[in-house]
Amino acid sequence: MTKKIIQLLIFLGLGVFFIWFSVKDFKPEDVEIIKSSLLGILNAKSIFLIVLSMLSGMLAHFFRALRNILLIDPLGYRVRKTTAFYSVMTCYLANLAIPRLGEVLRCTLLQRYDQVPFQKSLGTVVADRMFDLLIFAFLFILILFLNSELISSLGVKEQFALWIGGKWSMIWEMKIAIVFILLILTVGLVYYLRRKKKSGKKQSKIAAFIKKIVLGLWQGLISVKDLKHPYLFVIYTIAIWVCYYFGTYFCISAFDFLQHLSPMPPFIILVVGAIGFMIAQGGLGAYPLFVAGILLLYNIDYAQGLAAGWIGWSAQTLMILIVGFASLILASFLKVENRATLPSVSTDEKK
Repeated sequence: MTKKIIQLLIFLGLGVFFIWFSVKDFKPEDVEIIKSSLLGILNAKSIFLIVLSMLSGMLAHFFRALRNILLIDPLGYRVRKTTAFYSVMTCYLANLAIPRLGEVLRCTLLQRYDQVPFQKSLGTVVADRMFDLLIFAFLFILILFLNSELISSLGVKEQFALWIGGKWSMIWEMKIAIVFILLILTVGLVYYLRRKKKSGKKQSKIAAFIKKIVLGLWQGLISVKDLKHPYLFVIYTIAIWVCYYFGTYFCISAFDFLQHLSPMPPFIILVVGAIGFMIAQGGLGAYPLFVAGILLLYNIDYAQGLAAGWIGWSAQTLMILIVGFASLILASFLKVENRATLPSVSTDEKK
């Protein structure tokens, strides 16, 4: 619990820092620009577009739930669409409070209501995140390729860009180190268990429990190769990111001073803005700052861009709060399902 609190304080601290960094050089006229930008969306058309943005985000999470069902299916467990959706939204809601708590609650709900073993559903969640990371990397490379001329002419806040690049590099290196350490520990554990098995000695309860966890995670990760509907998996994956794009596009279109932009800026905001959610708690402070920085490249006033970023962040956060809390409540009314089918169990597992 202490570790979670420390994580929360670090990520929240980053968010507060980004907020301070984004407004530290503000002048009274910048504050007035933000106020006028925010007041400019208080009309029926803009509010409708922001609601569409929120609905697009919710639809993306629904497609994620459908994709998660496909990942769990090869393991021999049937998951209802309602359970999958409630678990995904509860995950995002919990992650607003404490980093990575959502993944635990997501798997807990699946185990509670549809009898999917925690460690196996956790493996599918890891696989889900890995696919998102691959798609993000592809899209990031794509925007670099499509905007090479724009990037080569950058002269906006170069020191900030270098600072962000250095911090992001450090965070990425830490993640790689953690994965490498976990890989070594896993290999060591497998080697130990195999030697234990060959020696004929009875496994301790702790060793058996660890083996069960590792085996469940592994089965969840490799469930991708046994997908019964791989094309549907691809369609859901594309649908997730298309919905994300339109969520960004509708929000950008809600501002009069951004309606002249081409479809490309929302695409860049979608991809680069995702980094803000990775490095700060719920994207607090970081996402609006990145949005403002991107819009500067298109000659949009920094204060106006910051206002647009905060509205975009607030709309999606509000959607998660509303739908997340509703999902948490509705999940409590779900009927607990018996396991529809039993996955094959090896002789070793039976023992």
